[in-house]
Amino acid sequence: MARKLFELVGADAGRPFSPYCWRTRMALAHKGLDAETVPWRFTEKSAIAPHNSDKVPVLLDGDTTVADSWAIANYLEDGYPDRPSLFGGDGGRAMGRMLNWWGDVTIVGGIFPLIAADIHDHLLPVDQAYFRQTREARLGRTLEEAAAPRDKAVEGFRKSLDPLRLTLRSQPFIGGTAPNYADYIMFGGFQWARATSPFKLLKPDDSIFDWRERLLDAFDGLARKSPGYEV
Repeated sequence: MARKLFELVGADAGRPFSPYCWRTRMALAHKGLDAETVPWRFTEKSAIAPHNSDKVPVLLDGDTTVADSWAIANYLEDGYPDRPSLFGGDGGRAMGRMLNWWGDVTIVGGIFPLIAADIHDHLLPVDQAYFRQTREARLGRTLEEAAAPRDKAVEGFRKSLDPLRLTLRSQPFIGGTAPNYADYIMFGGFQWARATSPFKLLKPDDSIFDWRERLLDAFDGLARKSPGYEV
């Protein structure tokens, strides 16, 4: 059975944008594994319900089903030990677990209010209604109200990235001389923004901007070739 990856899209089925699906896309490329991508939208819960999940990514690998980007990364690491390691050992995996949470809170959580209104504009009408209802409840305000102060709010987001910025002073990737899953955790958030919003999260003279450029070019430009804004 061919490997399949359910991933989030909007009105354009060829424009995947979930930060978590991009973590998995990069992990599969790192392992040198192919997967048929299956476009999935917010209101298509029934399509993945048989796989015991209501959100993506969901990976089907033969008779095995794995949901959640962190679980998929661990599955790929353990199931394909002969392929390049995502973590570089148990210590790297343990650090990756912490960075997975940091990426969720600081990267994804920090970016979301800045681009939520733009994400809405990329969705089909039925998904727009779902997205607005669920995300405004999460934000405690409208999507437009969340976006209104973003020109100023982005400065706080940029400051929150100092741990990453300081790391990149001494090495080109979080993983060292080459990227590993820790890089893909962080990169997923920036690729999510690139796919859905023209808003500039980073300044061109930022070392994180250069790091993102290197990851856009990784794996023969896998991420750069995906539709997105040049930000």
